[in-house]
Amino acid sequence: MTDITLSIPDISCDHCKNSIEGALKPLDGIETATVSIGDRSVAVKFDDSQINLSAIVEAIDGQGYEVAQA
Repeated sequence: MTDITLSIPDISCDHCKNSIEGALKPLDGIETATVSIGDRSVAVKFDDSQINLSAIVEAIDGQGYEVAQA
């Protein structure tokens, strides 16, 4: 398993949290995805044999949020 924390500056509310977590959690290979509104980040634990970082960033982008660093 791989753990990564991604900075997402536009996170500001529960809707943001639910949108990002809802986009990531159903993906194959994602074990956990936890958004921190205060830190404006998402901590993701994933199996890199099933999903890669690019696919995770793409899922976040698809919800309208830009990852500041990946």
